[in-house]
Amino acid sequence: MNKRAAQSGVLNLRVLIGMFIMLPSVVLALAGFGIAQAQQKQFTVKSTNSIDPLVPPMFDCSKIHDLGIDKQVNLRAGAIMIFCGEAQGGSASPDETSSRFVQKLLQPLVYGTTDVDLITGTETYPHVTQSTTFTASNPDNPLQIVVTYNDARGINVNNSAGVSVSTDGGNTFTRLTINGQSPFPNCGSPIIVYNRPSQTWFIACNDGSCGGIGGYKSTTPCDPKSWIHYCIYTSSGADRESGWADNNPSSPFYGRMYVSWNDFTRGQNIFLRYSTDNGLTWTNERQITATFVRNVQITGDKVTGAVYIAGMDEGGGGCGTTRANKLYRSTDGGNTWTNTYNGPTFIGPCRTASGYFATMYDNPAYWRHMGWGEPAAYNGVFSYVYAAKNGSDPGDVFYIRSTDMGVTFSAPFQLNSNTDPTKAQWEPNLSASDAGTLLATWYDEAPRVAASCQPSSPSTPCYQMHSRKSNDNGVTWLVDDTFSDVASPLPLQPDPSIVATYVSDYDYSSSVLNQHLVAWVDGRVTINGISQMDAFFDREPPGLGTPTPTPTPMSCSVSSAGCGSVVFTPPIDFTVNLSDPVDPATLQASDFTVNNIPSNLPPSLSNGNTTITFHYTTSPVTTRGLQTMHISAGAFNCGGGPVLEFACPFFYYVRRSTPTPRPRWSEPPPPPPPTSPKRLRR
Repeated sequence: MNKRAAQSGVLNLRVLIGMFIMLPSVVLALAGFGIAQAQQKQFTVKSTNSIDPLVPPMFDCSKIHDLGIDKQVNLRAGAIMIFCGEAQGGSASPDETSSRFVQKLLQPLVYGTTDVDLITGTETYPHVTQSTTFTASNPDNPLQIVVTYNDARGINVNNSAGVSVSTDGGNTFTRLTINGQSPFPNCGSPIIVYNRPSQTWFIACNDGSCGGIGGYKSTTPCDPKSWIHYCIYTSSGADRESGWADNNPSSPFYGRMYVSWNDFTRGQNIFLRYSTDNGLTWTNERQITATFVRNVQITGDKVTGAVYIAGMDEGGGGCGTTRANKLYRSTDGGNTWTNTYNGPTFIGPCRTASGYFATMYDNPAYWRHMGWGEPAAYNGVFSYVYAAKNGSDPGDVFYIRSTDMGVTFSAPFQLNSNTDPTKAQWEPNLSASDAGTLLATWYDEAPRVAASCQPSSPSTPCYQMHSRKSNDNGVTWLVDDTFSDVASPLPLQPDPSIVATYVSDYDYSSSVLNQHLVAWVDGRVTINGISQMDAFFDREPPGLGTPTPTPTPMSCSVSSAGCGSVVFTPPIDFTVNLSDPVDPATLQASDFTVNNIPSNLPPSLSNGNTTITFHYTTSPVTTRGLQTMHISAGAFNCGGGPVLEFACPFFYYVRRSTPTPRPRWSEPPPPPPPTSPKRLRR
């Protein structure tokens, strides 16, 4: 499916009209076929010398780590980190004064239609950061689409919730505005859901008026004055909220709405509240975890009514450290929850770290990201996408699939086709449609030509949105190709009230009428010669795409007769058996470790490549007691797919030597009785 606007000389009239009326302050010029050029926006300059209103009065900076503020992703936590000197705020680029970005489309594009900038109206520099998107639609009026995002234009008055509304199916959007500000005071990090029974839109956010999580609701979302305030929960430590609404009239839990979050005042655990009365009350609360697991995103299966929370164990944070995907499921409308899946560990995507968070760029550390993705579920099949470091590659995007509602999963399948180890792919999202199609979209450095990307280099392409589609609910996948119209430079985050490493934390996509709706952060629009962050939108319409599906690979497993055994001599050779033949081209000695020590000699294959013997120059078994053999998930391919993780304990003991017998001790004979001396005769 080719891009309509970029690849054809005939434009759909509705799209053409939308392109001329959206964004009064942005002029888009299309010259010839496939060339898109974004001009500079109108802007004004405003002083930012006041104390940040997001920081609580008399805040004790020594409590940052105790309160988990260094782990939180909301803008209030970032403002506190800046206030306490634990992080830097954004700043203007000193290098660029006047430039613009032009990127030609040189080949047909498979996915998407025409990109739309969600940011309309005047921008006030440096409060020009708009990103971290959440997209929803009205199933009874598919032309009505709402996207929420962080919007820095009102951050100095504690108003950082941005909302853009489309009434023409996504061809044009209007950013809601009252008196130059968002109509959602004291609201930040917003999400959006639609409640079908009441025909009401619900924004949930970090709400200062509620002292926790609350938001605004409306039945006429395009009217900025129609939104009414409400509260869900009071807690100063609420962070990373997510939401889902069950809008299927055939579902056993039709009309229920769910909001999950991390509560850093209650053990940093995941909590959830749900409403059974169309948002009038939110008193049904459940604790999901008993320790810190990141609340990645929540979703539900509209067919079965099951609700899922995707979580992540972040391994203590940082770059080069492990992550693990976790899944929590409710099948009774949110009343009870089960931890159905604890995935194998993997290395989180990164190039470096800044404080707790890994970042996708270094020199400077930029774009915090821990591997978070998005779940999707349809008709009993649960799907999830996430990012992971892959050898020397700073990030790749992987897909896993469960056909038993999140209990067991396929082996990870790499969605991105670019395997250049210097180019990263990260921050994926995923949506499932009623037709059983899936669309995964992510940030992809495939178009980067420079050795590295720097924030605010308008003439340097850095990344482009890529997608991959499945027409059979994840069984097979079409080709990886571009989704956004142009490659984007790496946008600068110039707002001093927002941490300098922030670009985007997630993009939550959704679907309506078999269309997939996706928003993202893009740097193609410049202000004052600086590539800045605008939220953009596009959609993938119905269609079969390119008919070259790639099956999701089935996993293969490893076993060993040595698991649980006892050895008395430190071994140098270790033999494992595979359920399917290994691909020798993917096998390396270092794929196998004992006690975290990798094998250092070429492995031997036998039995039709279903048996591998790993060798060591010197035995890795050096101390008595428990030992562990290990192969990481995806270390090599066997049976056409990545290997599952293998962990095998065994024991090493040293036999006692047999002592030399010694003579037995016996009682010495008693001494003879004393004799009397003989008397001498005279």
